[in-house]
Amino acid sequence: MLDPQSKDQLILVAGGAGFIGANLCLELLERGETVVCLDNLQTARPSNLRDLEGHPRFEFIRADITEPLPETVMTRAGRFKRIYNLACAASPPLYQADPEHTMLTCVVGTNRLLRLAEQGGARFLLTSTSEVYGDPEHHPQREGYRGNVSCTGPRACYDEGKRAAETLAFDYLRTGRADVRVARIFNTYGPRMDPDDGRVVSNLVCQALSGRDITVYGDGSQTRSFCYVTDMVDGLIRLMESDTAIGMPVNLGNPNEMTVNELLTHVVALTGTVAAVTNLPLPQDDPRRRRPDIARAAELLGWEPRVPLSEGLAATCAWFGDELGVVSKAERRVAARG
Repeated sequence: MLDPQSKDQLILVAGGAGFIGANLCLELLERGETVVCLDNLQTARPSNLRDLEGHPRFEFIRADITEPLPETVMTRAGRFKRIYNLACAASPPLYQADPEHTMLTCVVGTNRLLRLAEQGGARFLLTSTSEVYGDPEHHPQREGYRGNVSCTGPRACYDEGKRAAETLAFDYLRTGRADVRVARIFNTYGPRMDPDDGRVVSNLVCQALSGRDITVYGDGSQTRSFCYVTDMVDGLIRLMESDTAIGMPVNLGNPNEMTVNELLTHVVALTGTVAAVTNLPLPQDDPRRRRPDIARAAELLGWEPRVPLSEGLAATCAWFGDELGVVSKAERRVAARG
């Protein structure tokens, strides 16, 4: 618990116990900031807080942003200088498990945080998603592309929820009610991912490490672009602190595109797995191609991903290996050299 008598400025990270959120909280603390993490732990892993709790400049508040914000937050509205909104289940199995809550988190929750920003004069950053582009007909995806989204399909609770959240954010900006930034996040991976969240990196790595059959949806020819989490966190902070990236969404992701089968080849090489591969039907509305155009981020933020897939995937395999209690092929090679 932070000192209630202190007048120090704070940063609020909603969804701060999640995968990207926890990594963001750690980086902000490293930079000397005082951080309040707000999370309902619906999809976040409590273990993500392990390296945060006990830090003298960190406070965790368990709360759901679809409900009125806690008094401990509202009474400090004037002390928040920055509000990051990362609160929402982000993988298809998790956000489809409770689609009503997903939509309300995106719309009602975002509105509550925007009102908090308005009340205290904080700068607000919304983490939107590449899902606003749907199954894109334009490639790579630029921010001006309006997307190809089904508003009635099983992914709509998230896709349309994030679209509505962007609308709210830009309406607050246009009417002078809040200073807003909007990031559209593409596929991100790295330590503190949930092994069971259903994302392609965590699925492939965890199945390979455990020796289970590896699941590939469709024929594996669909493409994704994978950004390591430290690069993503750097991009989010740069966007938040930018005085030029105003009134526009900004893509954050790695433009190096590959098929799921190519990703699987990398995972097999790193883990040494001999597990069989099982192909399952492609989920409804699953995008066939996904690659960000990051020219805007490069120009306005001076940002581009720096961690190569080989390095990031090795670190991710090692982290999952620790979580699952198994040793990857890459770790065995390192141990043998030592």
